[in-house]
Amino acid sequence: MKEKKTYLTQEGLDELKKELDDLINVQRPRNIIAIKEARALGDLSENADYDAAKNEQAEIEGRIKKIEKMLENAEIINEVKTDKVSIGSTVSVKYVDDDDTDEYKIVGSQEADPFMSKISNESPIAKAILNKKVGDIVEVESPNGVYKIEITEIK
Repeated sequence: MKEKKTYLTQEGLDELKKELDDLINVQRPRNIIAIKEARALGDLSENADYDAAKNEQAEIEGRIKKIEKMLENAEIINEVKTDKVSIGSTVSVKYVDDDDTDEYKIVGSQEADPFMSKISNESPIAKAILNKKVGDIVEVESPNGVYKIEITEIK
């Protein structure tokens, strides 16, 4: 089975590498010490510190594996063309029905942060505008129904 690509900007790639480094070189060793100290307290069957440290270990190891898999399947978004919307583009849109405007940066799903106006390439808006040009009006399917937006600028 072919693994799903993880689309990342260079900034997103750097953040994942930094997080992986922290997990491996800071959090994992600290957790190993916590497990040893909890084990030294004696009876493991009723040792909350030991249980907590083992749970943390599972979370750390799970996140390490997840990041390593993402990095293994990463595709870096380098060149952003400004004639068509693509992953990595910053796009200004106007909502046709109410003349509101918004600006979004289209990123891979791992970097999506709606509070920072970074939307996933898998989101309804991004799916609707990918490969479209300035002036195109597209329909966006959402859980609340279909609405139209116009692409006003691509950066």
